[in-house]
Amino acid sequence: MITVQITRRVKLPDPIKPARYQKSPELGPRLLFFSGGTALRDLSARLIHYTHNSIHLITPFDSGGSSAKLRAAFGMPAVGDIRNRLMALADQSLHGNPEIYNLFACRLSKKKSQKALLAELETMLRGKHRLIAKIPDPLRKIVRHHLFIFLENMPDGFDLRGASVGNLVLTAGYLSNRRHLDPVIFIFSKLVQVRGIVRPIVNKDAHLVGELEDGELVIGQHLLTGKEVAPITKKVHRVFLSDHAGVLSKIQVPIRNKTKKLIGQADLICYPMGSFYTSLVANVLPKGVGEAIKKNPCPKVFIPNTDHDPEMFGLSLVEQVERLIGYLKADAPRSIATEDVLNFVLLDTRGGCYSGRVSKQKLQDLGVEVIDCPLVTKKSKSYIDGERLVPILLSLA
Repeated sequence: MITVQITRRVKLPDPIKPARYQKSPELGPRLLFFSGGTALRDLSARLIHYTHNSIHLITPFDSGGSSAKLRAAFGMPAVGDIRNRLMALADQSLHGNPEIYNLFACRLSKKKSQKALLAELETMLRGKHRLIAKIPDPLRKIVRHHLFIFLENMPDGFDLRGASVGNLVLTAGYLSNRRHLDPVIFIFSKLVQVRGIVRPIVNKDAHLVGELEDGELVIGQHLLTGKEVAPITKKVHRVFLSDHAGVLSKIQVPIRNKTKKLIGQADLICYPMGSFYTSLVANVLPKGVGEAIKKNPCPKVFIPNTDHDPEMFGLSLVEQVERLIGYLKADAPRSIATEDVLNFVLLDTRGGCYSGRVSKQKLQDLGVEVIDCPLVTKKSKSYIDGERLVPILLSLA
């Protein structure tokens, strides 16, 4: 048990708060996460037992896998990470939700012919596919309608191999709602009782560009992650947003007023573990994020990765914190102080593995407090255990 000074003294984890929230999760705190990818999937599924009010701002800049095909075909933001988080936050105890989860998680075969995959989608459209047949109405009719819209708009030659069915459904909703993601997210959030708020940080077809230390440009989020291609072997100098894949001009993408409002409502702002540049930093690049965070006096905490992240080649823990602060202050470097955007760094120096030497003094010299507590367990191996992390975040809020 450790004690931390915020605006009051609290014990971590607080023995009372999590139990109180578990009894009435509908009254739970508004924990806001800037994230993307799958790093928070298990944590999100655990979080809904304590709060139905968490806020998840998701990066829509993924440029790999089936998302790349959809973006190229329709000129749209990526929806894969949004789908992933919606399903993680869905109430699995409700009738029909496990079935819709299984459908949204389904990927079409990479080995079948285009003709066979089209036939499979047609079977879904008619409601005869085993995954569709298990979904109760009205969910089944809504899903079938969205698949009809997708097939109606699908361009000739679109490659269905490996496509996520959930991504196809969300794409159809995007196209039928005048190219806005919020309406289709809202519809499916209500239908499957998503216990939280999920929104893209911006509704923009933009791409992430990384400039390496030798000036080389890496265009596209998937080329930085080290998952679909070989990991980078040079340190990232900076990242920025560009209008289109292959176009190198830096653009400013402002966040919407509704996003500013969500940030302003948070009881705690979390910069969580996950791919450092493509999941976390990418989410704070849009203009207005730093200013919105500054205006909210709630606690702000950074949770570094406790395992190897290919994106952080050559980057020490202290440098991660320095860079995160720099991006958060980019809106107005002279008027945004470190304490406005980051207060705590949450570490597990015994169980976690961090880049470079962990210097608590250097972190404190940057203006942040270090919270060192057990986060990694034998069960979670080298990763942070959500069972340990959730009570700590609830205690800090």
